[in-house]
Amino acid sequence: MMGDRDYRKTITTAIDAITKEVELQATDPNDSKIIFLHEIVRCMRRSYFDRFDREEQEDKTFGNLFGGLIRKLPYGSKVGQFAIDEITLKGQPDMIVDDVVIIFKTVPVSPEVPFASDVLHLNACLWIFNKSEGVIIYITDGGKESSFALIREKKMFEEVIRRVRVFSNLISDKKTPILEPSAECSTCQYYERCFIKKHEGKQFSISELLGVKKDK
Repeated sequence: MMGDRDYRKTITTAIDAITKEVELQATDPNDSKIIFLHEIVRCMRRSYFDRFDREEQEDKTFGNLFGGLIRKLPYGSKVGQFAIDEITLKGQPDMIVDDVVIIFKTVPVSPEVPFASDVLHLNACLWIFNKSEGVIIYITDGGKESSFALIREKKMFEEVIRRVRVFSNLISDKKTPILEPSAECSTCQYYERCFIKKHEGKQFSISELLGVKKDK
C-alpha cells in the first residue's frame, strides 16, 4: 500500500484524457451530415450510444490508443473526407507511406485472417484518400507482428456508403440502430442495454426442479 492515493483512478483519468485527444468524435452529436468512418465499420448501435449517451469503457488499455498516438506524430495521417450526396464521411488511417495506406491494430493473438471491420475500415480509407493499396498490421501483446495487404475494392465501399446513409437517417430520426451481434458484444460497455442483465438468483438442483424429494 503506497499511501492513500488512488493510483488506479489517476491512471484511468490520464488514459481518458489521452483518448479524448486522439479519438475522432462528433462536435455536435445531432449533426447527421458528418459521419465518421469508425462509427459505421463497427456496431452502429454502439456508435449511436457513444453520440447521445456515452459511457466510458472500464477496460481501456494503451493498445486502444496505439493508432491514435501514431496519427499524432509527424508521419501520421491526416483526416480525409468523402462526399456522399449531402453527407460528409470523415476517416483517418494511421499512416500513408509511399502511397500505401496503413492501419495498426493491437490484439492478444495474431488473427489468421483480418477482422471484417478492419477490412471495411482500410478499404474505405483507400477510397477517401484515392489510393490503391493498403496494409493492416496486427501487433500482439508479446510484440509479434502480422500483416495483410489489400487492394481497393468498389463493392465493399458501396456497403460502407449504404451504412453511412442508414446511420445518418437514424441520427436524424433519433432512432436507435438494430442489434448487430458480434464477438465484441461481451466487452462492450453497453452490453446490458442490448441484452438481458445477468440475474443472480436462488440456485435450484435438478431434483428440486423435477419435484423429487430428497431422502432425509
